[in-house]
Amino acid sequence: MKKFIETLKNCWKIEDLRQRLLITLLFTAIYRFGSFVVLPGINPSMLEKLQSQTSGGLMSLLDMFSGGAFSNASIFALGIMPYISASIVMQLLAVAVPYFQKMQREGESGRKKIQWYTRVLTVAILVFQAPSYLLNLKMQAANALATGISWTVFMIPATIILAAGSMFILWLGERITDKGVGNGISLIIMIGIIARLPQAFVQEMTSRLQAISGGGLIMFIVEILILYAVVCASILLVQGTRKIPVQYAKRLVGNKQYGGARQYIPLKLFAANVMPIIFAQALMFIPLALVRYQSENASSVVQQLMDNRSLLYNVIYVILVIAFTYFYTAITLNPTQMAEDMKRNNGFIPGVKPGKDTAEYIDTVMSRITLPGSLFIAFIAIMPALAGLLDVQQAFSQFFGGTSLLILVGVVIDTLQQIESHLLMRHYDGLLNSGHTRQGGVAAY
Repeated sequence: MKKFIETLKNCWKIEDLRQRLLITLLFTAIYRFGSFVVLPGINPSMLEKLQSQTSGGLMSLLDMFSGGAFSNASIFALGIMPYISASIVMQLLAVAVPYFQKMQREGESGRKKIQWYTRVLTVAILVFQAPSYLLNLKMQAANALATGISWTVFMIPATIILAAGSMFILWLGERITDKGVGNGISLIIMIGIIARLPQAFVQEMTSRLQAISGGGLIMFIVEILILYAVVCASILLVQGTRKIPVQYAKRLVGNKQYGGARQYIPLKLFAANVMPIIFAQALMFIPLALVRYQSENASSVVQQLMDNRSLLYNVIYVILVIAFTYFYTAITLNPTQMAEDMKRNNGFIPGVKPGKDTAEYIDTVMSRITLPGSLFIAFIAIMPALAGLLDVQQAFSQFFGGTSLLILVGVVIDTLQQIESHLLMRHYDGLLNSGHTRQGGVAAY
């Protein structure tokens, strides 16, 4: 505790870091305040049906990412997810379309063009997503609209407000990235997820203490220990890397010698990040949406697909997560390009010929580390379902795995690394008693 207090004092002593932390806190506070500002003309006391709709399934995930703004019919109801969707589309276009591939290789100017296209695509997604949200709001809470206002008239300004709210969140995220600490977009998503943790924690503890049988407090302690173990394992997964040694040839420029040093290519065990889980969840939601209104007459197979705790659902879910892990790793890491860049800079892997052999070696290493990584991420993905089978409350089970846990772990580590870099630059101790929060601190073979 003394070490932690001393670290906080050091953070406050550094003027630049102090300003960045205060700016980050201010902008996140603005975001949380906006999450409770209801759309004009909507009575928040009439939203019980909408809030019950977001208690499970994909709607629960959307509500979690928006920090509860989705179920509150807030001006920030759509959150930052339209921008995330646009970013994913642009990443795929940068792999499949030569025009965007060329743009990606143009450096800073190309990055700005891609950002501009991403914002335009975000607005296009919002134009379709905002009316869809309002139609769902009309179906779930038709009486919530103030008397004297028709839904037809209401939807036009409400669409503009929802689109402007999402773009304002994007602006907040970019300001946090430029003037605050950490990645602003990721921090906003993390704040939305963690805002639900206290309520979910209290609900789970209350339900366990009120349980007549099942261990009560002992079972709750066991849950916390399991959650702690899963978080530790997720940290190892996010930090794990396989270091490939690279030797650079010596070269003389005038009277100075350059190169000759050995460096490493850090291949992450978890290069795909949370994308496989997001893609798999999107595909699993398609059959659920098609049969939602036919659940009473559905076959046993369809009923299992509608239950995220059934064996069939989770088997298909695991297969999709593993497949998307390989797919996303393949489109984000190009061994041939890495081998060409290494050869161009007079680098080589000891014992491996430059060029084609180097690309094959890197591809083999990637395949070997992707398999255990994909299996582990698949296990993390179905952890909420496993927790649900142990009678864990729906809200609290979301923190046992899936997208929410991996986002929390990744964002916290990234933010701590940036804070620690500011401390070390001013010759202060890091955030830990021993060692530092290095990226890739655990070697995975």
